[in-house]
Amino acid sequence: QVQLVESGGGSVQAGGSLRLSCVASGRTLSSYTMGWFRQAPGKEREFVAATSGSGDRTFHAASVADRFTISRDNTKNAVYLQMGSLKPNDTAVYYCTASGGPAYYSPADIDAWGQGAQIAVYS
Repeated sequence: QVQLVESGGGSVQAGGSLRLSCVASGRTLSSYTMGWFRQAPGKEREFVAATSGSGDRTFHAASVADRFTISRDNTKNAVYLQMGSLKPNDTAVYYCTASGGPAYYSPADIDAWGQGAQIAVYS
């Protein structure tokens, strides 16, 4: 089982940028599709972005595609989410995820979750 630990959360003014990091342990990261989900207060957990095992393919939710970028460094067993032009409705707890199969979009597809990193965007 892979263990995931996020870092880089915090508060930022609207229009600002943040970078989330996630370090994995327990398994070779390249075996997993890695991604990010988020959950805002009172809302369901939603897909944000994912990257294939080698990092050659990335997928972003339409709501963040022009502002967020997912990347990974398998030599460091790490995955990142660079977030720009942040908006108040990006406020949420962000979760690093690992999927051992080809699917990555639904919470049911996820095999491992990080503990979550709080992002607060204020106007």
